[in-house]
Order: sequence, then structure tokens, then C-alpha cells
Amino acid sequence: MKLTTKQLTLCGVLTTLALALSVMENQIPLSAAIPLPGIKLGLANIVTVFALYVLGPVQAMLILVARCILGAVFAGNMNALLFSVMGGVTAMLMMILLSRLPGLSVYGVSIGGAAAHNCGQIAAAIISLGNTAPLYYLPILLGVSLFTGALTGIIAACLFRALAHTNLMRG
Repeated sequence: MKLTTKQLTLCGVLTTLALALSVMENQIPLSAAIPLPGIKLGLANIVTVFALYVLGPVQAMLILVARCILGAVFAGNMNALLFSVMGGVTAMLMMILLSRLPGLSVYGVSIGGAAAHNCGQIAAAIISLGNTAPLYYLPILLGVSLFTGALTGIIAACLFRALAHTNLMRG
């Protein structure tokens, strides 16, 4: 796979944007409004969805993994890396599959990715704890993923509409 200068530059910019959104989201005290552990809006996933549709699955996966690793390093929390990577990679694989289904919109792809992300994180929790107790929390997370995935999909769709006339969206 050979990237053009434009694609490589876009990958760098999108990785930086995803990392900035992730860091910014960590500063939002969402737990005050929703007192459930592990609930996040997933703002960085807007970039992931965008990259999937504009650059393709390989570059989107690279951006996602780079964001996960750099986010863990910047936050000083390498323990969170397992949760971030397992959730992110599971979500990306699901979104790649769903984006290939004819007739499924970016909204459905995003919701499917959010649900898969939660499944990946529950799997990471099971590995970390060595028992299946986190499975009891999965239905709650899947319910929340309907909202967070829809929000991410709506914002991504707005981004696609706003950039429809640019060279960025033409290739």
C-alpha cells in the first residue's frame, strides 16, 4: 500500500484531531450527568468514521491505533490501552463490515461500531479481571451505544455534507 502525500498528510491531521478530541472528551465531567462507569460520548470516533469513508479501512485502522496508543501515553494510563485498543479495533472491524452492506447508512454503521466498541471493552474487562462478571454490564452499555453511535453518525453525516463540494471528498 503506497500512500500519496495528500493521503499521508490527511492521516496525520486526522490522527491529531482524533487525539485532541479524545483528550478534550476526557476533560468533560460526563459522570456528573450520567453516573455510569465507562460511559463516553466517543467524539474521537467521528474522525474514525470519517477516515473509514474517505481514506479506507487500512488508513482508518492506522489512525485509530495511533490515537489509542498516543492517548494512553499522553494520559499516562497504559492500563487503559488494552480497553482502548480492544474496543477500537472491534468497532473498526464491525464498521468495515457494515459499511460494505448496501443500503446501510453512516448512522447504522456508527451505531454498530459503538455497540461493537462496548463489546470489545467488556472483553478487555473480562481478560483483566479474569471472570465474566462484566457481562452483566453489557446490556446497559449497549443501550447507551444507541445514543452515542447515533450522535457520532449524525455529526459524521453533517461533516460529509459540509465537505461534499471540496476536493477532499472527491478522492
